Amino acid sequence: MIDGLGGLPDPATGKTELEMARTPNLDRLAAESICGLSEPVGAGIAPGSGPGHLALFGYDPIDSLVGRGILSALGVDFPMEPSDVAARINFATIDGEGRVTDRRAGRISTETNRRLVARLGGVQVAGLRVFLETESEHRAVAVFRAEGLSDQLGDTDPQQTGVLPHPIRATAPEAAATAALLNSWVAAARAALADEHPANMVLLRGFAKHPDLGTFEQRYRLKAAAVAVYPMYRGLARLVGMDVLQTGKSLADQFATVRKHWDAYSFFYVHLKAADAAGEDGDFARKVQVLEEADAELTALVALKPDCLVVTGDHATPALLKQHSWHSVPFLLRSQWEVPDEVASFGERACMRGCLGTFPAQAAMQMMLAGSLKLTKYGA
Repeated sequence: MIDGLGGLPDPATGKTELEMARTPNLDRLAAESICGLSEPVGAGIAPGSGPGHLALFGYDPIDSLVGRGILSALGVDFPMEPSDVAARINFATIDGEGRVTDRRAGRISTETNRRLVARLGGVQVAGLRVFLETESEHRAVAVFRAEGLSDQLGDTDPQQTGVLPHPIRATAPEAAATAALLNSWVAAARAALADEHPANMVLLRGFAKHPDLGTFEQRYRLKAAAVAVYPMYRGLARLVGMDVLQTGKSLADQFATVRKHWDAYSFFYVHLKAADAAGEDGDFARKVQVLEEADAELTALVALKPDCLVVTGDHATPALLKQHSWHSVPFLLRSQWEVPDEVASFGERACMRGCLGTFPAQAAMQMMLAGSLKLTKYGA
């Protein structure tokens, strides 16, 4: 799973990041595979990473919509109670008028994040307990605990700069008291960070309680393992009951982890974050570099000779847009039980010509099961 894989053409070259990148291993795989474009949620919809992943895991991305907060909490292995409400935090920068000037506070270091989390640990609001954990760089998670909390709440993150953060708003009548209580905490947190720079504000999004989606093993009778570095994606894996394996930070480390546990599992989910981060930063050249680096490491995974191998992304993050987009995502599936199509390289326009066409991402898991001979005949 190359997070944010899809892109848009650079006006100077007419090529996307993936088309610009030198990817001989991916191109070779594409020539041995069936290819197409996966549509994460629906036409024209720019998905978050949660629905983008869940769709590829075979869950309905509409019915299984979960708030980002629970993914962050599970990602740091926080012991959630049924009444807890979790939210994702971005440490951000605001100016003297309170307007957001940087939603990520310059991507502060994880060490700075830990110091700020410790500082906010001293913020108290009557009737509310707050647990804070560092994720990575500017990202953290807050878990709110009190009687009768609701997760029917709107985000404070405005998703743009030059504007004020939103107040937390109740999206259902029963959430009004929760919104008021949590707004009090946000105000206190802002006061506690007033002398900090660049991280002098918190933006919250994805308020959520712990849902029950059913496990991967219950659905597919596969013992699944996740190899991911960033906490949120580890949280996604835990949400569907995958075992989350300890791994190093590099892609080479992650593939080594897969190799180490190869005989213990029947499904591996491997996540690469860096392409998405480069796209969100608007750094076309760095995204190209990340894709080339991933391609160079891919031989280690191919050498394991999986029955079925898929390379795709959870959504597109074009550097030109600096955000997730609605565009469909390149997809390849290699299995000895499929007849390769005529696609000879891995890129957006090449995959448009693949035999799979543009298909809903939720169908990917079914194709993987078929490609590894794990489906039985339908009907008499």
